[in-house]
Amino acid sequence: MGDLESRGSWKNRGAPPPPPPHSNYYTSSSPYYAESSEKQWTSWLVPMIVVANVAMFIVIMIVNDCPKNHNSSLEGNCVARFLGRLSFQPLKENPLFGPSSSTLEKLGALEWKKVVNENEAWRLVSCIWLHAGVIHLLANMLSLVFIGIRLEQQFGFARVGVIYLLSGIGGSILSTLFIKNNISVGASGALFGLLGAMLSELLTNWTIYANKAAALITLVIIILINLAVGILPHVDNFAHIGGFLTGFLLGFVLLIRPQFAWQERRHLPVEARGKSKYTLFQYAFWFLSMLLLIAGYAFFIALDEM
Repeated sequence: MGDLESRGSWKNRGAPPPPPPHSNYYTSSSPYYAESSEKQWTSWLVPMIVVANVAMFIVIMIVNDCPKNHNSSLEGNCVARFLGRLSFQPLKENPLFGPSSSTLEKLGALEWKKVVNENEAWRLVSCIWLHAGVIHLLANMLSLVFIGIRLEQQFGFARVGVIYLLSGIGGSILSTLFIKNNISVGASGALFGLLGAMLSELLTNWTIYANKAAALITLVIIILINLAVGILPHVDNFAHIGGFLTGFLLGFVLLIRPQFAWQERRHLPVEARGKSKYTLFQYAFWFLSMLLLIAGYAFFIALDEM
């Protein structure tokens, strides 16, 4: 499975993989951003998220305690038994070197019945911080570092943090609506949200980019490659799409920048600037995106209460 949104008795959802041989690949290459004199933020949130995910995975494995809770006579021995209670489930049960599905479910994996029928909406958030195994965790965190640090340096921790969390929830919501028979964990919705935000940031801040066509084509190709992974067996693309759409809309709202003509004249007296700070289409995108985001979350809440 690697870094994929997957389904199955233990199968889980994760994020797009790092560079080949895996096909899900995020990059933070400079063509996505226009060079400017704007403040460069110090990235600390993304490293903290990485640390939190690693710490959470250790907690998961301690709770899992394969040597104590697993019946080796039925499915084989735990993997890496020298790790003690941190050892992994048999590879036939979990090929990603991780815990059992029951452990993930206990600690907050996304499950339709529990979210809808038992009102455990907190699972929409908790599942983002759980991982199916070491391979899953590494692939997710590499993807996050590739795209998250660059975005945080450009736009700061607050905006990137909001996009990451709300996109993860958006991915969980769409999965809950369409995937009803399997549990799910992983941060792919949040990671796809950052990728979607990169695209909307490019579109809404179009005037400040030097190599517009190259940046757009490169980013669209990466997005298509990532979404194409959803065609593979055991891969759930609903979390990918839900996270991507949420991040795409949030990018129009949170990552808006002044147009190039305004930046060129911003040091002149007000009467000499002649250009508004934002263009009409930036305001239109902002309003429409806010409307769609509110409508989407309201629709899910209403559906959940029916």
